[in-house]
Amino acid sequence: MPVENLEEDQAAHELECLARVLSEHDQLYHLLDSPTVRDDVYDSLRARNAALETYFPHLIRPDSSSRRIGAPAIESFKKVWHTVPMLSLNNALTEEDVAAFLSRVRQFLGLSRDVSVPVIAEPKIDGVSVSLRYENGVFVQASTRGNSIEGEDITENLRTLKELPFLLKKTENVPEILEVRGEVYMTKTEFAALNSKHAAMGESCKLFSNPRNAAAGSLRQIDPCITAARPLHFFAYAWGEVHNPHWDTHWEFLELLRGFGFMVNPLVHRCETLEAILEFYASLVARRDALSYEIDGLVYKVDRVEWQRRLGFMSRAPRWAIAHKFPGEQACTVIEAITTSVSRSGRLTPVACLRPITIGGVKISQATLHNEEEIARKDVRVGDTVIIRRAGSVIPQVVGVVAAMRPKDTQPYQGPAVCPICHSLTTRESEGGIRRCTGGLICAAQRIERLKHFVSRNAFNITGLREKNLETLYAEGLIRSPADIFRLEEQDSIKSITAISGWGTRSASKLFEKIRAKRTVSFDRLLYALGIPHVGEVLAKTLAAHYGNLARLRVAMVAAQDRTSDAWHELLNIPMVGRLKGEAITVFFAEQHNSHILDELEKLLNLQL
Repeated sequence: MPVENLEEDQAAHELECLARVLSEHDQLYHLLDSPTVRDDVYDSLRARNAALETYFPHLIRPDSSSRRIGAPAIESFKKVWHTVPMLSLNNALTEEDVAAFLSRVRQFLGLSRDVSVPVIAEPKIDGVSVSLRYENGVFVQASTRGNSIEGEDITENLRTLKELPFLLKKTENVPEILEVRGEVYMTKTEFAALNSKHAAMGESCKLFSNPRNAAAGSLRQIDPCITAARPLHFFAYAWGEVHNPHWDTHWEFLELLRGFGFMVNPLVHRCETLEAILEFYASLVARRDALSYEIDGLVYKVDRVEWQRRLGFMSRAPRWAIAHKFPGEQACTVIEAITTSVSRSGRLTPVACLRPITIGGVKISQATLHNEEEIARKDVRVGDTVIIRRAGSVIPQVVGVVAAMRPKDTQPYQGPAVCPICHSLTTRESEGGIRRCTGGLICAAQRIERLKHFVSRNAFNITGLREKNLETLYAEGLIRSPADIFRLEEQDSIKSITAISGWGTRSASKLFEKIRAKRTVSFDRLLYALGIPHVGEVLAKTLAAHYGNLARLRVAMVAAQDRTSDAWHELLNIPMVGRLKGEAITVFFAEQHNSHILDELEKLLNLQL
């Protein structure tokens, strides 16, 4: 029935059913990887839900699937008081520490040595601790751990996690108030993909140092839509405030969590003896690197809830739980050289070339140094003995320098003045310590990505040169610079293109026709297409409107190289520019390689205002 023909009670009932059905399908798809309906069926259910909510906005439910795609941005995070503090755990570093923990538990409870103290062993996820509040089975609030007493309200951001149930299943077993605590994390593969994506996007995107850092940054986004776009997951493992709990053991509670619709770590294990605990610990150490997510140890919790109550808490940690940390994957070696890698966005990253060492069974010969600001902070030099850390699949990092072992003739690191790939000048941004290659359009490390940007929808929008075709022509050596695109129709190129598998005279002619149509282009589109760092569509339009034409802009940018000139101050006074963007723009126009390409494009294009 069309939504406009529904009575309000009918719409409310249908929205209730859709919330339950869509939540079940989300759980099957995202948690169990076993969807039971086709994508088009699922999409039609989402579309029906959206139509109902548009027509009856006052009936939108707190457990609606539409709440997962991100709410409007918030101004700041409100504070949340934890009724039950989110305390930390004491650490056990050796087998003796674990034995001592069990001994203390027995002594406190007055148990003899022959009485078993079952514990639940849980992988200690290297993520972000959060608390989720449910009232009568409905999700109402999420908060960070904070200082253990007071955290931050991240409710709207947590609504975007598809793995979280908004309405708990088995409602007859759900306490009136239930706080479920657990860890938000990002897998190693997703972390690497996110960093690669950010590196390709360039200066405006932060690179994260590890998956935990990435998860934390994703949760603290002011705009929940950004959180919604990040690959976050959640493992539930504990409770906070709860009214009338009806479980006798921690193991029983975990089973209830699964029944409520939460993801509980499948590696959780119940151990009856110290020997069983240590055997399980050894097995996790052995397969740690094979896991899809980072763990840094195990957590042991006394299983019986009554014993937990009797054991209680110390000032900062419970007496009934302890964290058994994995041995640190660190070692010392010597930096034999510092080289530079160039990303597809032109970011220069210093890399330490190490005297080879083995950490955790893996041979290490390189470690990232991140950027020049980080090198200066740690005062890392060629010849230094350094501490190297490796965690799972994360790139090895230099933790610090062993200053007492530094040779006398070492020199502070100086960033390269020219790009090691194309020998264009480099520039170091005034904020963040990032050095960049200025030869974006001719640098082999960046060229293909810059060309893809040049022909993209909001730039020249040459539809016949999308990803696959452009990559093919680049691999064949037919396109190396933007100017080459507009020279493709020359006779030699026609023969070369039609010689490529999958291309014929007709497809080549269509491509040439599309390219000819784009020879006439607006000044602002050209500026955006050039891929100047920090210059997006809006700033490109602003610059085009201010300077009027390319010739005047180029003259002004040459003059602006003098930071005391009127041209420099004129640039800084343009809305949205500022010093960082001003430096990026003037450096781009100062590079001779870029100037040569602009000369070529001016001859080939018909620029319009």
